[in-house]
Amino acid sequence: MSAAAPVTAAASDLLLVEGVSVALDGRPILTDVSFRVAAGEFTGLIGSNGVGKTTLLRVILGLLTPSSGHVLVAGAPRSRRNPLIGYVPQQATLDPDMPVRARDLVGLGIDGHRAGLPLPSAKRRGQIDEMLAAVGATHIGDARVGNLSGGEQQRILIAHALISRPRLLLLDEPLANLDISSEQEIIELLSRIAREQRIAVLISTHDMNPLLPVMDRIVYVARGKVASGPTSEVVTTEALSRLYGHHVDVINVHDRVLVVAGRDDATVRHAGRDRIVELV
Repeated sequence: MSAAAPVTAAASDLLLVEGVSVALDGRPILTDVSFRVAAGEFTGLIGSNGVGKTTLLRVILGLLTPSSGHVLVAGAPRSRRNPLIGYVPQQATLDPDMPVRARDLVGLGIDGHRAGLPLPSAKRRGQIDEMLAAVGATHIGDARVGNLSGGEQQRILIAHALISRPRLLLLDEPLANLDISSEQEIIELLSRIAREQRIAVLISTHDMNPLLPVMDRIVYVARGKVASGPTSEVVTTEALSRLYGHHVDVINVHDRVLVVAGRDDATVRHAGRDRIVELV
């Protein structure tokens, strides 16, 4: 699908973004962005740092009002605190001395918006145990979250987002600062959750390569615009050249993709452990 193609709602859509433009302090960040994510689909929101991926997620979450366009979640206008949306923000370093167990953090996904301390109950504990098992984290449920590895913390944050049973899961750079082994574990976990629970997953990252084996659809962001559709249709020289507005080479090397978007005054930026190289 090209960057300018209109998007029409389908019955299976959990998320529909249509004609969204955003300007901050008079500077255009996103222009006429349109794409969809269907139930059970694993979608990568791909682009280098600073192209507007987090801004787009904030629009979907209802935290930022676009200057034009609209967003539908399960066919209804998006709003703040939408129970249909689960969200995993960019990972922050958790203090090792923080006296919060992994299961306590997961439980906040049930009742974190309520005042006061939650009352313990067998039902609540059962919900937490079920979600810890779903993300493969039963064995770390009683550990302090600050003492967990990066990959373990991401599992707990995903469980926290999923325990309210959302239908759309948004993740902002969840693979940042993970080693390759943890990265693959998190990707496989999210892919399984999307498939088994029919949750629409939209994951923001600057490196598409780890997602290639599981990604159903890609939303590629450049110059404030997007190209969306199946990866085989979007990650091509022709499609990305249209998106960048100048010639782009898409090169496959040892099952990895290099996007070389060069101009006469090109400088080199490496991203994703040198898996993607953009000359911009």
